Amino acid sequence: MNPAGSSGSVAIIGGGITGLTAAFRLMQAGVPVTLYEADQRVGGVIRSVQESGYLAEFGPNSILETSPKISGLIRDLGLEPRRGYSDPGAENRYLVRGGKPVCLPASPLRFFGTKLFSTGAKLRLLREPFLRRAPADKEENVAEFVLRRLGREWLDYAINPMIAGIYAGDPRRLSVIHAFPRLHAVEQRYGSLILGQILGARERKRRGEVSKQEAKKISFDQGLQVLTDTLEARLRAAIRLNTTVTALERAPRGWTVSVQSGGSEDAFEHRAVLLAAPAHCLARIALNADAGLTLAPLAEVYYPPVASVVLGFRRADVAHPLDGFGMLVPEVEKFRILGTLFSSSLFPNRAPDGHVTLTTYVGGVRAPDLALRPIEELFNLTLTDLATILGVRGSPTFRHAVLYRQAIPQYEVGYGRFKTLMETIETRASGIFLAGHYRNGISLGDSIIAGHDVADRIAAFARAWPA
Repeated sequence: MNPAGSSGSVAIIGGGITGLTAAFRLMQAGVPVTLYEADQRVGGVIRSVQESGYLAEFGPNSILETSPKISGLIRDLGLEPRRGYSDPGAENRYLVRGGKPVCLPASPLRFFGTKLFSTGAKLRLLREPFLRRAPADKEENVAEFVLRRLGREWLDYAINPMIAGIYAGDPRRLSVIHAFPRLHAVEQRYGSLILGQILGARERKRRGEVSKQEAKKISFDQGLQVLTDTLEARLRAAIRLNTTVTALERAPRGWTVSVQSGGSEDAFEHRAVLLAAPAHCLARIALNADAGLTLAPLAEVYYPPVASVVLGFRRADVAHPLDGFGMLVPEVEKFRILGTLFSSSLFPNRAPDGHVTLTTYVGGVRAPDLALRPIEELFNLTLTDLATILGVRGSPTFRHAVLYRQAIPQYEVGYGRFKTLMETIETRASGIFLAGHYRNGISLGDSIIAGHDVADRIAAFARAWPA
């Protein structure tokens, strides 16, 4: 046993954005922490690459500023001068229909003139406020929910590509209650999605929150890694890299955390433990507490593979104006890519003068095998689809690809069993806390808010510790 200054502190397992945010907030509150990260770096999927005048993001490309907790973190880290908002002129969003990108209407008036949806689909919306809500305890998948309230065309050309863009998922598998809890809550409270959108906006305004559809998109002068690098610098003395947690066991004053690092094994005592690593990593940790408590079922949380393919081109070699956020590709269109962000249109310094950067995603639940193709095949299939949809020609002037074999947790029908397990562990194993994208929402903003909120819970727990 080697307490080594850890006794009385909080162990944080996982150095992604949730763990880093929680560690920073706890240190602000005067609660000592030790952060254990199995990898050689912190930051998780957030990584920015700069090369030949291009800036490519490995994972997320922006943060949605949905809550004051996000802007507060940026302020407290002194990053406001380095923060940048997306170009206001790049707000167009495209959906592919008939093999070509069609701009989503930005107003109700434009909606009725768009060619993206048929007259029948538009008229179907007029019925939506008069449909009955589902029983509160009925768990529908997203496809069932949308078919019931909006119809087939909305599922195929709006929701299916949206699900691919958010979760890299399949609406026939995701649970409305768990993957989109606010959507479920809106129907239950207002009986209508349209009425809920109008009335819910007033409530969000009172809470100081914004919907994800209306939230500003944030990045930094040298990419999102600026955020995790700054958190790492603030926490450096508390971080233990290349350290895998193997077991948690009750101790007289908290928990014993067993770790492996550099071929050796060690153990440390902590008053509390935050589990902030991906679910499939947590499942490998032995939880030696009350009989029957185990993290092993978290191995069943499905994380599909996703490949991120970043390509740079001469501006003259792309026919599309790229005047927006990006495009999503419905499954019925039979392309191989899920969607593409117009990265250099969103933020400055993403491409050299006279060039553009496109970030494309491949795989997910829709086509997991495609993400696992050799890198040259990934480049070629991406180029083929971009040539057809956006009019890309010529060879790319920049290429970068990264594969996430287990990318995004899928909140599928039945996901409640995992949430119940997490609640049971927190209740019966006092001092164990769980937070992260496997529990609190998968977006980068959700993870920051989760880190903030769980730090508040742990700080309150710490205040009850005997001196």
